[in-house]
Amino acid sequence: MNMEKKTVMITGATSGIGEACARKFAQGGYNLILTGRNSERLNAVKAAAEALGAEVLVLQFDVRHREEAESAVASLTGKWSNIDVLVNNAGLALGLEKEYEGDMDDWETMIDTNIKGLLTMTRLIVPGMVARDHGHVINIGSVAGDAAYAGGNVYCATKSAVKTITDGLRIDVAESNVRVTNIKPGLVETNFSVVRFHGDKDHADNVYKGIKPLCGDDIADVVFYAASAPEHVQIAEVLVLATHQANGSFIYRKPQ
Repeated sequence: MNMEKKTVMITGATSGIGEACARKFAQGGYNLILTGRNSERLNAVKAAAEALGAEVLVLQFDVRHREEAESAVASLTGKWSNIDVLVNNAGLALGLEKEYEGDMDDWETMIDTNIKGLLTMTRLIVPGMVARDHGHVINIGSVAGDAAYAGGNVYCATKSAVKTITDGLRIDVAESNVRVTNIKPGLVETNFSVVRFHGDKDHADNVYKGIKPLCGDDIADVVFYAASAPEHVQIAEVLVLATHQANGSFIYRKPQ
């Protein structure tokens, strides 16, 4: 008996955790809807996922732009309109300045992406899940949402908002069979720090010196585990840290 494949939508799928999730869900037998801003990278991830046996649809748009997101979701037809899992992964950090010296444009980008973009995708996708009485929203939060760390101020605030928004959604859908999960990674070596330091690769590399950090695949494993749990099991929240990271602000680094 052939079971119909489930469909996962992954935002920010062009690199890092999003790209790793695309590979993991492709290996797990899902069809994929991949979203992101960079069409070249989207198509590269699409080709890799298709090589693993997945059917893949790409949607190029920026989650910060609500009209683009609305248009992209409205274009989904047939099997692509029935999304089983939404991975709200699109997000970023910019800068490490003191709050009173921060770049206001950076603040707006983080807030618009990490909070408003996540809310937009949730608003567009979850009503269908509730109507079908089936679905799973997995938000990629951060250990930064648990407590502020030096230089993290606004970024930490956005990830604290992700936790609260996730908890609130879980309350709102509790009468349905829709599940809601917050995955909170610690130090993960992706292009995250390169983006944070506006392309300064040397500065970004220093973040990972003296410790073996997590990688995108480590987080994708946890995301897929949450999605694969039995229907009556809701993995509400998972904090994932590198072995030598105790929390958002304390990391033991081996002498170089």
